[in-house]
Amino acid sequence: MRNKRLVFVMVGAVVFGLVAAFSVSRYLSGTQAYAKNLNSVVVAKVDIQPGEKIIAEQLQSVQFPAGATPDGTFQSADKLIGRVAVVQIAAREPLTDYKLAPEGSAGGLSAVIPEGYRAMTVKVDDVVGISGFVMPGALVDVVVVINPVENNGRENPISKIVLQNIKVLANGQNIDRPKNDREPESVKAVTLQVTPEQAEKLALASSEGKLQLVMRNSVDQGDEQTLGVDKRILLGGERAKPVPDAGSLKSEQPQASQQPGAPIFRRYPRADNSSRSSNSAPAPQAANPPVAPAAPAPPRSSVEVIEGAKKRNVDFP
Repeated sequence: MRNKRLVFVMVGAVVFGLVAAFSVSRYLSGTQAYAKNLNSVVVAKVDIQPGEKIIAEQLQSVQFPAGATPDGTFQSADKLIGRVAVVQIAAREPLTDYKLAPEGSAGGLSAVIPEGYRAMTVKVDDVVGISGFVMPGALVDVVVVINPVENNGRENPISKIVLQNIKVLANGQNIDRPKNDREPESVKAVTLQVTPEQAEKLALASSEGKLQLVMRNSVDQGDEQTLGVDKRILLGGERAKPVPDAGSLKSEQPQASQQPGAPIFRRYPRADNSSRSSNSAPAPQAANPPVAPAAPAPPRSSVEVIEGAKKRNVDFP
C-alpha cells in the first residue's frame, strides 16, 4: 500500500515538473520573440516648444512594438541634437521628421514659417487683439476700416474683410501656446503668417485704415465673400438670427425663418446728385396685387337612407 502511494506521489511530481518546465519554456520563448519585435525610439523627456533647438538632455530612448512604431521616428538621439522643433512636442512623445525643421535651420520664429509664407507683425490693442485671446495657432480674419474718397470729395468709411483664415504665429514675443488658453494675455503686437501678396494687402491696410482681428473656429476653413459695409448699409438694420451652440459647424446651425409681416429692408441705388434733390426720398415699392379668393368647392350629392326607425344622409363624391 505504501509503495502504491509512493509511486502515485512520484508520478504526480514528475507530471507537475513537466508542466512547469513547459510553461517556463513557453514564457521565455514568448519573451524573446516580443523582445525581437521591439524598436528603440527616441522620445522627448520634457516638453519642447516650437522654434526651440533640441539638446541631448531633452531626449531619451524607449522601446516601442514594431507594429505600433510611428513613421519617421529616430533610433538614435545623435541625429536630433541641433534640430529645431516646428510644433510643440509633449513629454514622452516620439520625435518624428515632420515635427522638425530641415537640418541647418536656425531656431526661433523663422523655423516655424512654412515655405512660401512670410511672418508679418501688426500692432494691436485690447480691442483689436480680441481682449488678449489671440494665441499662437489661432485662425483669424483681418477687417479694415478705411475712408475712401468719393467723386464728390466726401469721405464714406467702409469696413471690409481683406484677409481670411490667417494663422497667428506669435502674440507679443511668444511663439508657443500657453498651458491655459482661458487666461488672456495682454500684448501689443501679433505676428501673422501670410503669403507675399497678403503681406502687401496687410501693409496697405495697416497704413491707410484701422485693423480689427476676427477670430474664427479652427475647424471652419470656409471662404466667406462679403461686399463690405458703409454707413448707408449699416443704418439699414439687421435681421435677428438664432444663436448657434458653441463650436457648432455652419451646417449644424439653425436657419433663421422669415416671419410673416416682418419689415423688409431693401437697398436702393444711389441716384445722381443732378437728378434728385437732397430731401428726395426713394420711390416706394409697389404694393403686392390682391390675391383672388379661391372658388368654392361644388356641392356633393346626398341620399337619405331609412334603416328601420333610424334616418341618415349618405354623401356621394
